[in-house]
Amino acid sequence: MSGKNLLFLILLLFIPISLAAHFLEWGDLIVFITAGLAILPLAAWMGTATEEIAVVVGPTLGGFLNATFGNATELIIALVALKAGYVNVVKASITGSIIGNLLLVMGLAMLLGGLRYKEQTFQPIVARMNAAAMNLAVVAILLPTAMDFTSPGIDEKTLQNLSLAVAVVLILVYALTLLFSMKTHSYLYEVGVAETEALETSHEKPNVLLWVGVLLVCTLLVAFESELLVDSLEVATSQLGLTALFTGVILVPIIGNAAEHATAVTVAMKDKMDLSLSVAVGSSMQIALFVAPVLVIAGRLLGQPMDLDFNPFELVAVAVSVLIANTISSDGKSNWLEGTLLLAAYTVLGFAFYFHPVVDGMG
Repeated sequence: MSGKNLLFLILLLFIPISLAAHFLEWGDLIVFITAGLAILPLAAWMGTATEEIAVVVGPTLGGFLNATFGNATELIIALVALKAGYVNVVKASITGSIIGNLLLVMGLAMLLGGLRYKEQTFQPIVARMNAAAMNLAVVAILLPTAMDFTSPGIDEKTLQNLSLAVAVVLILVYALTLLFSMKTHSYLYEVGVAETEALETSHEKPNVLLWVGVLLVCTLLVAFESELLVDSLEVATSQLGLTALFTGVILVPIIGNAAEHATAVTVAMKDKMDLSLSVAVGSSMQIALFVAPVLVIAGRLLGQPMDLDFNPFELVAVAVSVLIANTISSDGKSNWLEGTLLLAAYTVLGFAFYFHPVVDGMG
């Protein structure tokens, strides 16, 4: 058993501990920490279950499953927070996930992979396609904020309607990217298919019913732990001296994405940078083109005023992250110094969000 799997197995102990902390009323801070730690292994098991099911159903449907459930944990946490009225935290978690995947995850992958291999390569064509999609996402989420900034007194309903229209376009674009990567131009993404085929031949066919059951149980447990996390969020973060902005941008994405982060870094250290970047950049694309639009639509259904009018400071951070990541990945090569530069950018932004004076609350 690998060290990563052993760690996630040990972290499962925090599921009963978080339940005890909740029902025995050990305090919001303890509940928040234990629920966050409990979500980490559950997210990892969801990812494993999805991959095992993908082996049986084939690369096309398997790729769709991976694309759909890739950010399921983050989506569940965000939906629970949205239902509770923490709209600002949800918006911050969207920007934080994009920033974290592009700078923290890609940075760690390039640094640790680069320390083992002098120079690593990946498909530059795929990197450019991903860059174009991320540029579109930045422009799309910039427009509602720009409208609010340039049109004083604009009513909330107009911003929500614009956000809804933008959300529909982004979901359509996301569907087209799936069609492009899995059907019309799948040969560009053959690395992922090769990985799946290698997994198929390396062991017997997995038990689909077993892994579907694991996926359902983990999804339900993540939803429950997310309730505990969100219910204790406001009191716990105030006790830690953190703002809603920092919590949403830094803490929540790390909790929801930790398992995916570990996967991206692990495969980079095995000199599989195509697969590593597909996890990191692909996750950012999914957040921008699918998760954010779904949350806008869900906000309408839940009666919560969720729109794409972000804090301007968050948008600046996202735009900077996309620019840096696109610049570094455009040549199809990476080394440890480029990874260090990405991590340095993430650290600087982290400090900025920590010290940023926020006047709005969590709602």
